[in-house]
Amino acid sequence: MAAITTWTGRDATALRQASRMSVTTFAEHLGAARRTVAKWSSQGDNVIPRADMQAALDTVLTRATPDVRERFAVLRGMGNNGAVENTAPPHTGPDADTGKDSHHSSDSDGDVQRRDFLRNAAVSVAGASSAAPVLDALVSPRQTQATVLSAQQLSREVAAVKSNYQACRYERVLDQLATLLPSLEPAMAGAEGGQQMRVNVLAAELYHVVGSVLLKVGDCAMALVAAERSTRAAATSQDPVAIAASARIMTHALMSNNHDEQAVTLAADAAGVLDRGTRLASTDAVAVYGALVLRGAVAAARRDDRDTAHTMLDEAARAATRLGYDGNDRWTGFGATNVLLHRVNIALALGDAGTAITIARTVPLGKVTLAERKATLHVDVARAYTQWGRHEQGLNALRTAYEIAPEEIRCRPAVHRLTNDLAHLATGPVRAAVVDFSQAAGIPR
Repeated sequence: MAAITTWTGRDATALRQASRMSVTTFAEHLGAARRTVAKWSSQGDNVIPRADMQAALDTVLTRATPDVRERFAVLRGMGNNGAVENTAPPHTGPDADTGKDSHHSSDSDGDVQRRDFLRNAAVSVAGASSAAPVLDALVSPRQTQATVLSAQQLSREVAAVKSNYQACRYERVLDQLATLLPSLEPAMAGAEGGQQMRVNVLAAELYHVVGSVLLKVGDCAMALVAAERSTRAAATSQDPVAIAASARIMTHALMSNNHDEQAVTLAADAAGVLDRGTRLASTDAVAVYGALVLRGAVAAARRDDRDTAHTMLDEAARAATRLGYDGNDRWTGFGATNVLLHRVNIALALGDAGTAITIARTVPLGKVTLAERKATLHVDVARAYTQWGRHEQGLNALRTAYEIAPEEIRCRPAVHRLTNDLAHLATGPVRAAVVDFSQAAGIPR
């Protein structure tokens, strides 16, 4: 099959279809925004992918199996009515999708055993099995003789599980949740007077953790259930800051279920309600407001909506200035440094790997005190280097993330997919090192 000189949206769509991938899966495989891949499908020959995506598409085709290549050749030659079309140079008018060049390695004589080993990486078996008791407690709580916790006891328990989550001790978090969730309803039922509001706020926070850890282990559907529970408990509390905080986990859950547009709307609306209801008079309100706006910015970037993403980033930066410090109010980890971390992630979501690396180099690591945030930064850096074709640097960033938070690497399907991409794209000793790292990190076959 002749090499493709310039990829068009139609060519990219043919490759996606030949690979049996959805728009979302193909976007994740390429490191592109979902909206970008959808644009290729809708505009066909009238859109030219950016240079970095041209290189990524070259690599995917080079790595494709003979069956995928054969299907691709047929699909590429077929028109809308099944007729063979000519292969004249594509339209390069104002709809062309341009960008800076990126370099991707391609090595056609890959080690099949290593490739197959990493291709099968999926949700961590340990993480999935550990989550089962939490799911049972979430959807079908058993009637037990659980001790009714006071508001003070529940507060201590929720703080402990939150701290373990932010330290990336996910297996311990799952164990704690399996024990704590059955005690939640009795605690809510037993609360009286002024304690009722406090217990409902704690319930909203606990369900927030449930949703967050389920997202980490890849159970996006049940994370949405937990987010809804958090939203209900927060609404019952009538605490405006708790209501906004629960909107943050709902925004994250919506994004993980590919509802990015709704996530942007929810984040913006909830932030506006919080601002009007509290005038951001407390540090808690400012921190939750800023964290919500950041989630909206990430969701906008996933839609390839640069203007909205950067507008929301700038608003979050203003909130961080108003707050005046890097803190962890209402468990947000919000502050100026957190905004900077999100700038890295958003540049990456928009396909600007070089920009992501440049911003990452400016992050004051000493101010990133939460293990979860620090590990996520290094995973983002690994993704950026992989998009950029600098596979050894990508592997080094993954190793650093593993040293900071082993369970962030071992439990997260998204990191497994990144390792898979590195194994496909890297060559020679770097590829072997990726496989060695995967085995040492406990990424399952």
